[in-house]
Amino acid sequence: MTRWRPPGVKSSPYVTAEGYRALELELQALGGRRVETVKHLAAAAAEGDRSENAEYIYRKKELREIDRRLGYLQRRMPALTIVTQTLASARREQIFFGAWVELEDPAGVRLRYRIVGSDEINKDDAYISIDSPLAGALLKRQTEDEITFETARGPVSYRIIAVDYAC
Repeated sequence: MTRWRPPGVKSSPYVTAEGYRALELELQALGGRRVETVKHLAAAAAEGDRSENAEYIYRKKELREIDRRLGYLQRRMPALTIVTQTLASARREQIFFGAWVELEDPAGVRLRYRIVGSDEINKDDAYISIDSPLAGALLKRQTEDEITFETARGPVSYRIIAVDYAC
């Protein structure tokens, strides 16, 4: 039995300007954190037997995680497309990338989401990826439209209450 797995589905290469700035700040912070981790790792390595040195083992794992994230950001950021609101400003009633959308379910519960790139979704619970089924159902729709999309639990319906492009 092999460990080969088919490659995952590639996410859309879109990001908002704010999201790109956040990735740049993360890249800078990781560079500084890596320098500190290497100093601590060198100090732990100087203490002697590395096989039973918990500090050394911890710092090696931490360095591996930092290097993994740095590598990902260095590969991903040049491939990203920063989306401006030029298309959205022409048609503000339609839903495009970067829009804040207010929805209402059949029970009357209101939800508010922003459609962003997959690299930004961990930032806030109100952010949804453009690759998500909900975002796919929302794109190019307008206020007062009804949408229905499939989830693991079955079909879900919402009514679009408002569309806004202000941050």
